[in-house]
Amino acid sequence: MRIARFSIDGNVAFGAVEGDKPDELVLDIIKGIPFTEHELSGTKVPLSKVRLLPPVLPSKVVAFGRNYAEHARELGHEVPDAPFAFIKPSTSVVGPGDGIQYPPFSEELHHEAELAVVIGRMCREVPRERVKDVIFGYTCANDITARDVQKREKQWARAKGFDSACPLGPWVETDLDPGDLTIQLTVNGQQRQLGRTSEMIHSIEDLIVNITEAMTLLPGDVILTGTPAGVGPLAVGDEVSVSIEGIGTLTNKVVKRG
Repeated sequence: MRIARFSIDGNVAFGAVEGDKPDELVLDIIKGIPFTEHELSGTKVPLSKVRLLPPVLPSKVVAFGRNYAEHARELGHEVPDAPFAFIKPSTSVVGPGDGIQYPPFSEELHHEAELAVVIGRMCREVPRERVKDVIFGYTCANDITARDVQKREKQWARAKGFDSACPLGPWVETDLDPGDLTIQLTVNGQQRQLGRTSEMIHSIEDLIVNITEAMTLLPGDVILTGTPAGVGPLAVGDEVSVSIEGIGTLTNKVVKRG
């Protein structure tokens, strides 16, 4: 099931996305929230009539760096022996169609296409055999990075945590095998990144076991699983799209912060 979060006439709701053709998609409004028992209302609205929002509002986004060997090498980094985590705050999250605000303290903004895992229940110290039980679904993400700031400051909080640095969407796909999916990114229609999730160094199970040893994850929290090679610069006015097989496409435009 594809579950979107959207606004219409000033109201915010979740809905199940139905249909196959992009111009014929509709949303069956969900009664309640999808992380608890819920049902479809039968009230349907065309997707074209709503504004898609970030599919979840995470309390935190836990991102893992250098999880694709070729990406680590392209930036001159060693491939880590263990998962390498950092945090993006909830205020960095934006949805499909929202602007990526070019931060005034950077002159080198980069894109990073990623598969995002959405957590479905509160969990801590998750054993490997229970990882699938805590996953709600998957969505597309763009780990926007102020690369010059990342290099200069070493700590990544400002470089990867500024407002609008974490586009998510367009919806959450709950029925998906993430083991070997095509992940690609285009800028103004030109392909920049192309890889497969099977190229991850550390599996999704590895990542969730690793981070839940340290902290509790809450429903709606997001895990970013790393980016394939091909990261590169963005400029104001660029349109950047992340597409993941079985999920869909997340598109945002880079804008000047104003």
